[in-house]
Amino acid sequence: MNLAAVVLSAGLGTRMKSALPKVLHPLSGKPMVRYVVEALSALKPEKIIAVVGMNGEGIRHALRDCPVSFAVQREPEGTGDALKTAVKKLRGFTGTLLVVSGDTPLVKASTLQEFLKLHRKNRKDLSLISFIAGGAHSYGRIIREGNKLGAIIEHKHASEEQKKISEVNSGIYAIESPLLKLLNKITINKSQGEYYLTDIVGIAVSKGYRAGAFLLGNEDELTGINTRQDLYRASQYLRDRVVAGFMEKGVTFIDKASAFIHPEAVIGPETVIYPNVHIEGKTLIGSGCVVYPNSRIIDCKIGNNVIIKDSTLIESSVINEGASVGPFAHVRPGSVIGAHARIGNFVELKKSLIGSGSKASHLSYLGDAEIGEQVNIGAGTITCNYDGKFKHKTFIEDNVFIGSDTQLVAPVKIGKGSYVGAGSTITRDVPPLSLAVSRTPQKNIEKWAVKRQVWNRKPEVRSEKKKKEG
Repeated sequence: MNLAAVVLSAGLGTRMKSALPKVLHPLSGKPMVRYVVEALSALKPEKIIAVVGMNGEGIRHALRDCPVSFAVQREPEGTGDALKTAVKKLRGFTGTLLVVSGDTPLVKASTLQEFLKLHRKNRKDLSLISFIAGGAHSYGRIIREGNKLGAIIEHKHASEEQKKISEVNSGIYAIESPLLKLLNKITINKSQGEYYLTDIVGIAVSKGYRAGAFLLGNEDELTGINTRQDLYRASQYLRDRVVAGFMEKGVTFIDKASAFIHPEAVIGPETVIYPNVHIEGKTLIGSGCVVYPNSRIIDCKIGNNVIIKDSTLIESSVINEGASVGPFAHVRPGSVIGAHARIGNFVELKKSLIGSGSKASHLSYLGDAEIGEQVNIGAGTITCNYDGKFKHKTFIEDNVFIGSDTQLVAPVKIGKGSYVGAGSTITRDVPPLSLAVSRTPQKNIEKWAVKRQVWNRKPEVRSEKKKKEG
């Protein structure tokens, strides 16, 4: 059967106390509206329409790579008016329209699929997902006549008796296309100045259409996010759901309550995640890895059996099998670390290729460099890649030894198997199998320390010398 979807995302979200539209607030690094669109996309509808307000540029940008078209609600006149705006983009459509709020990011595609299955199996003209709410809340109550759905009463208009009803509306609807004409029957709520989409249920029932409410999912999955407290609770729930999924696949978490893993990340079995680790974006981590505390990995590809030591930041880079990075290392975007290479304490890489088996163990900056295999980078080495206007590359071939406290002034090439003496400043290419040394000659002044000691013990000598100099 034909399916289309509408995402209601024009609300300002004033209770968030933010100039940012509510649906753009990030949840695990991604605007919440993207979660909704991605769940809908999994159902493969003919069309997805997102309803935005007059200042919807941010939402358009957030969904720029999604299969979505947009409808603009020119005045914030409620959910009923928002859906009417979207329907104008659906001229000629026949089938089922699935309506979801953009502030329900935790709803799963499987829940939506089950909902549509029940809607069609029971031959309903209009259906909604309901759930049982606990504690104080402001959800619309489901009013039933026996087992049949009769209406939805918004919290602010419910009587004290109706407020005791625990079955509530999720804001997710399936509406058969012939019923969309009923949107014109919704009248404005004078106290709020809005058209409530919830009113379509009572109108449909009164006209003899088959309406149903299906209890699916749970409050955590179906709750709408209206405040920063709601956003925090949603992030905790999503974090727990993601971590639990990885544990079922063989990943060990030393303290799952302090691990923050984005939903798009992939982690292989037998990997161990220590406390306070952040794995963000589309990071892929292989099997048998260990990520030690206070590390953050963003949009990276990590091979098998990699060790990420304490307090390491890795961004948009590739770490190959058996490599070791950290502690206190910073791998900036565009870097590739070869198999079994070692990047150690306080080493910073920027857009650099480190060959297999090479190591930079301490206190170095390697920017815009291509480093071959089995290279040793001594402590304090710097690739001087920026001349104040342009960036230049450093090339270090296989089996090179770079001594400590060396500056490599790019563009420069260090030939295969060569050595660079400690303390050198290299400004010209070094041929293969050579020794490059750039130092001023060492000068030893014998007995200098003895003379200084005498000088320090006899202030009258210093005074006399000053008189002569004066």
